[in-house]
Amino acid sequence: MAQRPPVARLLYLDWLRGLAAVIMLQGHVFHSFLRPELRTGGPYLISQFVGGMPPAIFLFLLGVTFAFLMDGLERRSGTALERIRAAAKRSGYLFAVAFAFRFQQWIFSIDKSPWTDLLRVDILNVMGMSLLVLAPMAFFTTVERIRLCAILGTAIALATPVVSQANAAGAFGAIPPLLAHYLPPDHLHFGIFPWAAFVAYGMSAGSVLRRLKPEEVTPAMMWFGWGGLGMAFGAWSMSQMSLTIYPNTDFWFDGPALIFIKTGAVLMLMAFAYVWNLGFAATRWNWLRQFGVSSLFVYWVHVELVYGRALWFFKENLGVAASTGMAVLVILLMLAGSYCSTNWADVRGWFAVERRRTTV
Repeated sequence: MAQRPPVARLLYLDWLRGLAAVIMLQGHVFHSFLRPELRTGGPYLISQFVGGMPPAIFLFLLGVTFAFLMDGLERRSGTALERIRAAAKRSGYLFAVAFAFRFQQWIFSIDKSPWTDLLRVDILNVMGMSLLVLAPMAFFTTVERIRLCAILGTAIALATPVVSQANAAGAFGAIPPLLAHYLPPDHLHFGIFPWAAFVAYGMSAGSVLRRLKPEEVTPAMMWFGWGGLGMAFGAWSMSQMSLTIYPNTDFWFDGPALIFIKTGAVLMLMAFAYVWNLGFAATRWNWLRQFGVSSLFVYWVHVELVYGRALWFFKENLGVAASTGMAVLVILLMLAGSYCSTNWADVRGWFAVERRRTTV
């Protein structure tokens, strides 16, 4: 284990990202294809409850990799301003991807979608905005970011109900709608509150990982797992208490407890992913890791496949069994597409060999 810590680290992060992608796929399939009258039953509720975890996982892992980037910038020295500028470039890349994604979606539905859909704030947008807001953390050292990012994530979570109530009272009315959609919680948009909290927590965890020696990784993962369990259970216990400082908080919408529970669950999943991937060699193919290394491709293509016109006949027209089968089909199609996107040379070579074999 001490001989391959960098490889193992990448393996389990990709595996966890791939797990999130699979959970996302099944959740979106059920949301798109299940008949409306079946949406009060257990299968749909379980699908959507579990399907609420992928955004938190993606954002947390984004924070982990952002912390890796900042640590690398610190090791290469440079002024604080140069490090902040370099970190902010990652935000620009995500914004470019987000608007390209929205443009493609709008073009494919141009007869049904108004031009304002181009400005919709989705998870890719909040990823870019979160990195832009958190880029100044490059001013600090990796050790300092462990504590500061944890505090910042907690502050964002605790401020979420306040921002939500201020928005309900019209406090953001003077702010342009495009910018306002990035701030408060919203059922239709991804706002910095609460979603940037997961990025900040991921940056804290990623900073810890960058300071560990190889022999310290396994004990640290144990602490992550047990710490996540304690965080989730403690937050759930607090949410059951009648005493609260937020009189108008909705647990499922802007409650800080839900943010802490999800963060604890992500920490436990990361510890599990690390243990699960200890026996895998870097050259051994794994289907979940395949999803993880091409998660952006999977996200981009599956949205058009599931919510676009390709399968319009099945929209809100399937039962539970048929939706389950459709979820399996979509996962397999996305797995095939993911493999082709990252191994196109091998796929093309296989087709060339098969063509020669059949013509002999």
